Amino acid sequence: MPVRFDRHRIYVLPTAFGLFFAALLTAMGVGALNYNNNPALLLALLLAGAALASLFVAHLQLVGLEIIAISAEPVAAGAPLTLRVHAGDRRERERRGLRLQLGECGALLSLENGAGETDLQAPTTRRGWLQLGRIRVSTSRPLGLARAWAYVWPDAPLLVYPRPEANGPALPRGIGEQSQARLHPAGEDMHHLRNYRRGDPRRAIAWKPSARRDALLVREYEQPRDAEVLLDWNGLSALPYEGRISRLARWVDEAEREHRRYRLQLPGQPAIGPDAGPAHRHACLRALALMPHAAR
Repeated sequence: MPVRFDRHRIYVLPTAFGLFFAALLTAMGVGALNYNNNPALLLALLLAGAALASLFVAHLQLVGLEIIAISAEPVAAGAPLTLRVHAGDRRERERRGLRLQLGECGALLSLENGAGETDLQAPTTRRGWLQLGRIRVSTSRPLGLARAWAYVWPDAPLLVYPRPEANGPALPRGIGEQSQARLHPAGEDMHHLRNYRRGDPRRAIAWKPSARRDALLVREYEQPRDAEVLLDWNGLSALPYEGRISRLARWVDEAEREHRRYRLQLPGQPAIGPDAGPAHRHACLRALALMPHAAR
């Protein structure tokens, strides 16, 4: 990266409509010659010239196009990976209707003032590094008679996080000595009553106090939160190999949602943390994603 298309790496072939148009022009030309019809012959030659010009225009739509960068944020395995494709043109030519194709997924790209970008979806099936295949950039403008295309190969793999466990137990209890209370709908001790907000579960509504106040009130509970949570690989020995990875990935996301400090302990690696935040989450999920795959 970046990759610039020159005229040697661009292919041009007629489309199905272009082949039909060529056959139609051939029949028109043969008929005009057979009946010595000069106006019809002139029309056939003009249309043929326009068709040939469209071949060059389609080719010029890609000449000088530059794919500057392809980036993506990691996602969990099974979710589509959104590729952000950045393109440009040093001559600042306007280009419309370019089509990007990766496997079965496609997207449209247009350039204004020499720059443009678009999102392209890529399917994911397993955790780890994802090697993207070739991306085809094509256009059939201006008349749809010919298609010009070129290929670009991303030079860096993209990271795919492990798929979190769909349903599982709550986070392990923390190992820190300090703890504090936090509000939680699944807590054990009621903390206070507050006004109902849209989306609150029905089981949390305090019906008797609500009847006295003539307004819906909701119970807020609290439960202790320990200072640090240990996510230990060795503590999940009852689960299969990939099941451990999915469980730990789920706990990492859950700890982030609950603003907990956590430490990830994996075999053969130094502990990650304790810490919290997007950078720590990425470090933990990256380590889980790059765990060796179990032998089949």
